[in-house]
Amino acid sequence: MVEEGEDTSAFESFTLEDAGGEKAPPPPPKEEASESSEPAESGSETAPPSKSESKPAAQESESSGGKIEPSLNRWSKIKKEAASSGAPAAQAAATPAAYEDIPTSSMRKTIANRLKESVNQNPHYFVAATVSVTKLLKLRQALNTSADGKYKLSVNDFLIKACAVACKKVPTVNSSWRDGYIRQFSTVDISVAVATPVGLMTPIVKAVEGLGLESISSQVKDLGKRARDGKLKPEEYQGGTFTISNMGMNPAIDRFTAVINPPQAGILAVGTTKKVAVPVETEEGTSVEWDDQIVVTGSFDHKVVDGAVGGEWIREFKKVVENPLELLL
Repeated sequence: MVEEGEDTSAFESFTLEDAGGEKAPPPPPKEEASESSEPAESGSETAPPSKSESKPAAQESESSGGKIEPSLNRWSKIKKEAASSGAPAAQAAATPAAYEDIPTSSMRKTIANRLKESVNQNPHYFVAATVSVTKLLKLRQALNTSADGKYKLSVNDFLIKACAVACKKVPTVNSSWRDGYIRQFSTVDISVAVATPVGLMTPIVKAVEGLGLESISSQVKDLGKRARDGKLKPEEYQGGTFTISNMGMNPAIDRFTAVINPPQAGILAVGTTKKVAVPVETEEGTSVEWDDQIVVTGSFDHKVVDGAVGGEWIREFKKVVENPLELLL
């Protein structure tokens, strides 16, 4: 212990270690300078790069005009530049088109508008039946054989007459929907669908209920030829009270449905003739006979013709076709 007032010069170099205490931690090493003491502008190899040169400056492409702009705007500008250079035109010229645009004629536009109107405004329903035409074909052959070339009846001539007979027996089908009322016609004017180079046309055989098969055949041939030649008068294809569309000349068509021809209330679609094996009971047992048959499908407007009435019309049509001598009365 050193008393107060005594000389302490002998203890100037005394440390905590001399007294048996912990050793003092060594002083931290002096950090080297992170940066060179040479100025960046000295040009020396050891001089650090200047702050302005430490990172490359962002550069805009020449297409942006030196302005920062969104990538979508830049892409639009690139496409415009490419278009002005004629590159797409050259590419289009090198690649042939995979389609052809065909202008629509006035007739095609009229057909499209009328059929679209029919589908949208007429609630269609369909009634189909298989009809035997074996007797009809035999009668047709006999009449054509005895005609000595004066006429040649087709199956369609018989079916047109049968439509008229059915329309007279079920007159509701021989009607059309009007604004606020239904008009029922006293005569049966049958529109016959004819394929022409400009589209489907429906020339009219008028007052069919009073015509014979020879007259019907003559008018159908004349109207069909003039329809294909584009020589029909408007009154010869506008109107009608019922329509028949026969695709039976195409052996691939078993049956089809047709769109109603407005303002009519019904149309009959006729498929091709098929030979069908039919079992027949005889005294000797069951045998098989071949029957010529067609499938017909009636399309009716439910606003005018109820389902049961459409079925009744098909039954009357089937009855007269399968007993074709009634067509001669």
